[in-house]
Amino acid sequence: MPIYAYRCEACGFAKDVLQKISDPQLTVCPSCGKESFKKQLTAAGFQLKGSGWYVTDFRGGTPPATGTSTTPKSEAAAPTPAPTPSPSGGSSDT
Repeated sequence: MPIYAYRCEACGFAKDVLQKISDPQLTVCPSCGKESFKKQLTAAGFQLKGSGWYVTDFRGGTPPATGTSTTPKSEAAAPTPAPTPSPSGGSSDT
């Protein structure tokens, strides 16, 4: 649930209120009782910190090519081995 900042325009009383988005807006000041309690516009309450998060997630490097497979090239390009002949060199009809 978000925290909203309220301030009374009559007496200057300020309060942060934890309420659902669907809850009705508060209008009555808990300090003076007048209907001048207004929701304030505030900045976002979170910051993105750390060494690995950037707008593109690839700062200083090249982004991966689109449509690449997860199979390494050495496995994908390796030819299939040919069958080896039997050691006797002939058929086994004896």
